[in-house]
Amino acid sequence: MSAAAAPAASPRKATPEAPIVTAGLTKRYGDLTAVDNLDLELRRGEIFGLLGQNGAGKTTTILMLLGLTEPSGGTARVIGLDPARDALRVKRQVGYLPDSVGFYGDLTGRQNLRYTARLNGLQGAGAEATIESVLEHVGLLDRADTPTETYSRGMLQRLGIADALVKDPEILILDEPTAAIDPIGVVEILDLLRQLVRERGVTILLSSHLLTQVQSVCDRVGIFASGRLIGLGTVAELATRFGNDTGRVEVSFEGEQATAAAGRIGPTLSALDHVESVDAPAQPTDPWTLVVKPASAGRAVREAVLAVAARESLGLTAIRSTEASLDEIYRAALKQTGLQQADRDTAAEATDPEGSD
Repeated sequence: MSAAAAPAASPRKATPEAPIVTAGLTKRYGDLTAVDNLDLELRRGEIFGLLGQNGAGKTTTILMLLGLTEPSGGTARVIGLDPARDALRVKRQVGYLPDSVGFYGDLTGRQNLRYTARLNGLQGAGAEATIESVLEHVGLLDRADTPTETYSRGMLQRLGIADALVKDPEILILDEPTAAIDPIGVVEILDLLRQLVRERGVTILLSSHLLTQVQSVCDRVGIFASGRLIGLGTVAELATRFGNDTGRVEVSFEGEQATAAAGRIGPTLSALDHVESVDAPAQPTDPWTLVVKPASAGRAVREAVLAVAARESLGLTAIRSTEASLDEIYRAALKQTGLQQADRDTAAEATDPEGSD
C-alpha cells in the first residue's frame, strides 16, 4: 500500500462527551443473552479493541451502537446521541465497516464511493475532491477506476474504510477488519488505522476474534465472553490482572553457533534466577522464549542472559522483553471468570438472524 499523505482535515471542536458510552447495555434473543449489562466508555482519538471469540456478543453490541437493533435494557450514547432514537443522526457521524463488506462488482471503486457520497448528500466538485482524498489515503488511487470485482480481499477492506471516510466521521466502527486477509494485507490495514488516528483524530472501535493480529494496534482492549465484558485496559494492565505476574524475554543467537550450542543453551538459560521455563525455537534462527516470574524481574534476567552468553560464547545477537499475547490473556481471563465452557456454548448457539456475535 502506498504511503500517501493524508488530506488536511479541519480541526474538530472538543466536546466533553466521550465518543461512545454504554451503561448496563443488554440484548436478549429469547433465552439467549447476547450482551449482558455492558458498561463501556471510549476515549477520543483511541483505537479500542472489542475482542472475543465468535458468538461472544461483539456484533450485537455494534448493531445497538448504530441503532440497527434496539437494546433490551440499559443505554448507549454515541457522540451524545441515543442510537435507538436518533439512528439517522448517528449514522451520519459514524463510519461503519461490516465484517462482510460488499460493493457493486461491475462498478469501479470510485463509482462505488460516488454512490455512497450521494446517499450522504454529497455531490459535485466537493464530493469528487473528497473521494479523491480518501482513495489516496487508503492507497487505492492506482486501482480507483477498475471494477471492484477484480479487487483482492485486502483491497476491498481498504475500499470499505474509504467508503466509511467519505462522510468525514468522528468515529469508525470496524467489525473483523482483518478477517480472511493475507499477512501483508493485515499489516497494511493496521498501519492505515494508526494513520487515521494520527492524522485525522478519528476514534476507532475495532471488533475482532483474531486477538494476536490486533494486539499491536489497540490502545486499550475490552475482553468479551458470553456477552460480558470480563476485562478492560491496556494489554500490560490485562497481563498484570490475568497473567499470573509473569513476563517474557526473547533471546536470539547466531544461526551456526546456535545450532552447535543448542544442547547447552536450554539448560544454561533455565538455570538463571527468576526463569520459570524456557521454550526452544522451532528453527535455529528463531528466538528462545524465557518465562520470567515475577514480571518485574525482566531487567535482571536480561542482564543475566548477557553475562552468561558472553561467558559461555553462545553468540547472542538480540534480547528483548515482550508482552504476553492476547490469546494467553484471553484464556486466563476465561478460566479466572469461569466462562470458558460458557463462551464455547454461546458461540455454538449464536445463530440469530441479526448476528449475535
